Parts: sequence; structure tokens; C-alpha cells
Amino acid sequence: MQTNSSDYFGELYNRYIPLIYGVCLKYLKKSEKAKEVTLELFEILLAEVSTHEIKVFKTWIYNVTANHCLQILKREQHIPVDFDASDEQFDYVLYLLEKNVSKEKTEILTPCLEKLPKQQKTSISMFFTEKMSYADIADQTGYLLKTIKSQIQNGKKNLKNCIEKHQNE
Repeated sequence: MQTNSSDYFGELYNRYIPLIYGVCLKYLKKSEKAKEVTLELFEILLAEVSTHEIKVFKTWIYNVTANHCLQILKREQHIPVDFDASDEQFDYVLYLLEKNVSKEKTEILTPCLEKLPKQQKTSISMFFTEKMSYADIADQTGYLLKTIKSQIQNGKKNLKNCIEKHQNE
């Protein structure tokens, strides 16, 4: 980044303070807490802005703000962000997604993983093979938490269908 980049970021940040505050208020429900987090986010976002390729600033700042607020809620109110991965209908998919997979499992799983849409493949890989939480995946990808949960659930269904089709051939 250039030396004046923090000035440019500051200007952008000032333009989006109402959006940031609104997102914080939506999630945190308390005006004072939302104001505090809005100010706190400036330092966080200033550090983050140089590590991301940002195409649409408004979308990026909204996602980072929402994810930060969800992390606060999780930390303070113990909101669970992981679902029970032992759903019976997906046991075989989960078995295939274990880190130490045999050659046979890899031959079944790899083509099915490759067929998944990019967001599903990324979310599934980070969650199951890298054992990342939803919040960690959100930090790395910029996806919203509910999007990640949806991508993982849809990805598991798609993998299950693909594996069953592969086994029946």
C-alpha cells in the first residue's frame, strides 16, 4: 500500500460509517455497543484492507462488519456456529472427507469434489479437511456465515448424490 492509503481508507470509511453502524446495530441490538464496535472496526478494517483484493468496497465492508459482529455475539453469548456433522444420511460422505483417505476413497471423492461449485468446494474443504470453524472460513473467504452453512449443507448433498451415482455405475 502507498503511504497515503490510510488517508484514502479513512475517507472511504467515513462515507460508510452509517452502513457499518447500521450493521452493528442490526446484530448487536444495543446502540452504545454498536457505536463502540463501529469505532473498533476502523483499526481492524485498516489492517485488513491491504490483505484483500476488494472489488466492491461496500460489499466487502458490509461482510467484514457482519462477520465481526457475529464473532462478538458468538464470544459473548455462546452462539453455536457449527452444526452437528454426524447427520446419519451423510456419514459416508464424512467418512470420505476424513484427512487420511485411502486411494480407493480418493478415487471416489476427488471427481465429485471437482464437480462442486467453487463456493461449496471451498467451504467443504476448509470445514472438513482443514477443520476450520464457520467464523474462520468467513474470515478467509469473506462469505457470510449463513452462506457458509448453506454451501456446506448443499455441498454434502451434492457429494452424496455424486458418490451414489459413481458407486452405481
